[in-house]
Amino acid sequence: MHYIRRKGWEISERHATPEALFLNRRAVLGAGAGALVAGVTPAFAATEADPSAHLYPAKRNEAFKLDRDLTPEKVNSQYNNFFEFGMDKRIFTRVDALKTRPWTIKIDGLVEKPTEIGIDDLLKRVQLEERLYRLRCVEAWSMTIPWTGFPLKELVDLARPLSSAKYLRFETFLDPKMAPGQKQSWYPWPYVEGLSMAEATNDLALMVTGAYGKPLAKQFGAPIRLHVPWKYGFKSIKSITRISFVEEQPKSFWQGLQGGEYGFWANVNPEIAHPRWSQATEEVLGTGNRVPTLLFNGYGEQVAHLYKGMEGQRIWF
Repeated sequence: MHYIRRKGWEISERHATPEALFLNRRAVLGAGAGALVAGVTPAFAATEADPSAHLYPAKRNEAFKLDRDLTPEKVNSQYNNFFEFGMDKRIFTRVDALKTRPWTIKIDGLVEKPTEIGIDDLLKRVQLEERLYRLRCVEAWSMTIPWTGFPLKELVDLARPLSSAKYLRFETFLDPKMAPGQKQSWYPWPYVEGLSMAEATNDLALMVTGAYGKPLAKQFGAPIRLHVPWKYGFKSIKSITRISFVEEQPKSFWQGLQGGEYGFWANVNPEIAHPRWSQATEEVLGTGNRVPTLLFNGYGEQVAHLYKGMEGQRIWF
């Protein structure tokens, strides 16, 4: 008899939650789990036509599964952090101002030949696939999402970095006229994040261009974002315009703002509390349930080896 042994992060597709079950998290909190709130209009994708729409849905990579229900699109699309457009979670009501075409990504730093490439030209050079991934926010809530994209290591290969490159530095757009949140001068704009080269070339690191079988909705970080599922969500930078290969560890947005609470590595660990709250459990959005948080968000088998010998470093925040 054939037995299937699931890894800690896998689920069966039969457990997928129907998309219409919930409209948004606030409705759930206000009316109880399983309730629907009338009159809430969901907002999913950009209003203008996306020239990459014909690429979706992409074929699912069955190697990447989950151990819990998919978060309904209606829940995910109405509960988002995107500080460029405001500090509350209802970004979908304001994010139409984000213009995703034309969109150019600069690749520079310690590479053989610095270049700039348009998002649609980049999409012609990679093979998109769908992966089911967890997302764990540092705020102690989580989602599970069907992302579409390509492995970050493919972009690393395209860039042809020099041997002296140790880190990738990611940067989002800077346009206060388009994104009013960037007018708040106390934030260290633009948003910057980073990964080590070893993290960037791990199989799990994904450059995301779509979700739920279509191009990325603007509130998700269109037209291209990062997702590193074993780290807290703030590491997965949205709306990327520049990727630099550097020798020194880059200083991230949250390090510049609150370095005592947010460090460079930010690997999920239920045993290490944030200075202001516990990380032992998480609210699974769209369910009303809290569940125990897993080390490396359940992806330890794939990534724990990246941090061998770093026990003395602050790799959790």
